Amino acid sequence: MTADLDTVLGKAVTILRAFRPDDHVLPLAELVRRTGLHKATVYRLAGDLAANRLLDRVEGGYRLSGGLFELGMLASLERSLLEMAMPFLQDLYARTHETVHLGVRDGHDVVYVAKIGGHSQASSPSRIGGRLPLHCAAIGKALLADEDPAVRREVLGGELVRRTPYTVVAPGILRDQLARISAAGVAFEREESALGLTCVAAPVFGRGERPVAAISVTGPIGRFKPENHVSAIRSAAAGLASTLGRRDHLG
Repeated sequence: MTADLDTVLGKAVTILRAFRPDDHVLPLAELVRRTGLHKATVYRLAGDLAANRLLDRVEGGYRLSGGLFELGMLASLERSLLEMAMPFLQDLYARTHETVHLGVRDGHDVVYVAKIGGHSQASSPSRIGGRLPLHCAAIGKALLADEDPAVRREVLGGELVRRTPYTVVAPGILRDQLARISAAGVAFEREESALGLTCVAAPVFGRGERPVAAISVTGPIGRFKPENHVSAIRSAAAGLASTLGRRDHLG
């Protein structure tokens, strides 16, 4: 996802997107290197972003500001979805004591809206606000299996990145897998997004029988048996879908 570098807004967005999940503070020189923008431009726009609480100017450079978090929480779809989903996610965690996710589709990626995990949760590449390609995560496949056929063709016809030796990158195999997921109502993943992890996910359907979100449970290979939690994940997804349906009816 790239911004238009011919506009001031595009350059500002490019600066914000230069930050990565593990970054805390980035020096001005590193922002210049990552964005490819002129040093004077980065310095001026970073100052403007700091004045609007989107960046903080700190010792050693700049960091993302809490103003971005506030804006993110105002996103109407994700906020209302999260509010209604949280009781189901908490119940699912109480039943499994494994890492529980709620995700939505954004283009060819799944974006994680919520993540609940305990002290012994497995190390996972997911994070709230983070994203993974749809084709390599159970939650992404659950979202993709019943999507519009045009969306599936786009994903299958695009670049299927191999994240681990087990990632399915052959379009024909992935197409057959999605058909089975659609028929079964659940998706499985075994070390396709990260080594050592396995996962089960189910779609949350909205109007037109299209998935508006998906819920997953993730645990470590060896300890976590995803097949044992199919009933729980289906129940959580169906409960959230029912709640969303009542809201839409009343609205």
